[in-house]
Amino acid sequence: MTHAARRRTVAPMTIEKLREEIIEWVRVIGGAFLAYLAFTTVAFAQFRIPSESMVPHLEVDDRVTVSKFAYGYSRHSLPFNLGTLLPVSGQRLFQNTPRRGDVVVFIHPRTGDTMIKRIIGLPGDEIAVRDGILWINGEEAVQGEPELLMRAVRPERQREWAERREETLPGGLTHAIHNLTNGGPFDEFGPYVVPANMFFAMGDNRDNSLDSRWEGMGPVPIENLVGRAELVYYVNPCTDHTVACPMPRWLKPLHH
Repeated sequence: MTHAARRRTVAPMTIEKLREEIIEWVRVIGGAFLAYLAFTTVAFAQFRIPSESMVPHLEVDDRVTVSKFAYGYSRHSLPFNLGTLLPVSGQRLFQNTPRRGDVVVFIHPRTGDTMIKRIIGLPGDEIAVRDGILWINGEEAVQGEPELLMRAVRPERQREWAERREETLPGGLTHAIHNLTNGGPFDEFGPYVVPANMFFAMGDNRDNSLDSRWEGMGPVPIENLVGRAELVYYVNPCTDHTVACPMPRWLKPLHH
């Protein structure tokens, strides 16, 4: 066989081999993508904290794990905003009722942005804020003595004074909140009764959170829940010793 003849017989085999390799890689990548899609739909996802609304429990750029199965599934459980292509539904598959005090990730009812806040009110609850004090169904959410501290606001690194207090919700859940000013725009609110199939969300940074107290958001449909934030798996280290470091939160559960 001449050299030219060998080239004519080898070339088609090489092309066929390349085609098989490409098909195999497509299968592997496609399978991995489908596995990722299934995992982030039914099990866990991750979320980056974009703002200071949940300080002191969550800081800007923290990453949290979110359990998709905690409240059952809705169209918003799908990743990549694929749920926006599906019709609105008032029901969740395997629905579980959230608890007052849960930190949740949800879809903003007006803008479609992904948000994270704390559930303060459930359907039928009466929510009010008086002089910065939260009241639920006529019961005061008791606040402890304030701790005054100086902190660095991210991302600008500006300085601000904040009062940190422990707040106990009706039912016994205690968590920390920040108060930045007296007489802020959200220090007076309500009374407001949470509608059916809705929840009332607030940030722990009470004077720096656009939440259900704000007419631009209001109550959130339970359908919009993405999942429950479980723990912080990534934090930026504290390197600025001229201010109070953020409270310890790495690998600490957000729920008791």
